[in-house]
Amino acid sequence: RIHLMAGRVPQGADRAAVAGEMEATFTENLRYAADLLAQEDMIGLVEPINNRITDPRYFLNTPHQAAAILEKVGRPNLKLQLDFFHCQIMDGNLSRNLETYFPLIGHIQIAQVPGRHEPDSPGELNFPYIFELLESLGYTGYVGCEYAPKGDTLEGLGWLRSYWESRGLQHGGTNKAAE
Repeated sequence: RIHLMAGRVPQGADRAAVAGEMEATFTENLRYAADLLAQEDMIGLVEPINNRITDPRYFLNTPHQAAAILEKVGRPNLKLQLDFFHCQIMDGNLSRNLETYFPLIGHIQIAQVPGRHEPDSPGELNFPYIFELLESLGYTGYVGCEYAPKGDTLEGLGWLRSYWESRGLQHGGTNKAAE
C-alpha cells in the first residue's frame, strides 16, 4: 500500500477557481498510478487531510470528496485512507462516515482530537467505541497510529495494552481464555 498525495492549492490561488483543474489532474494521475501499481499487485491510498488546521492548501479534504474522485478514477486498487483525526476536524460524524465509506477503506489512521496524541488522551473521540464499530463492520486491515506521543514508544502504546485488557485480550490481541 502506498499513499498517493493529492497536492496543494497553489500559493495565492483561489481554491474554488482551481478546483476543477486540480481534480482533473489528480484523477488522471491516479489512473496512471493505479495502472502501474496494479502491475505490482499494490494498493494506492488517497487520504483526505484537513485544511482547517494541518494544511490549509491541501487539495483533498473530506471523505466525500475522496469517494467522488475514487469513483471517477474507477480503479479497484485505489482505496480511501481514512484518518479519524482529519475526518473529525472536517466533518465529525465519524460513525456514519465510517459506515458510509467502509467499502472504500484501505487503511485507517488514528489520533485524538484536538491534540493529535494517543487515543486515550483527553479529547473528542471515543476510541473504544470506534474500535468496536470497526470490528463490527469486519475491518481486518491495519490501524496506523499517526500521533505525537507524549512519551517514548512503549509509553505511547500504553493505551493499546489497556484496550486489550478491557476486552479480555493479552498483548497482540490474543484471547486469554484461549490459552
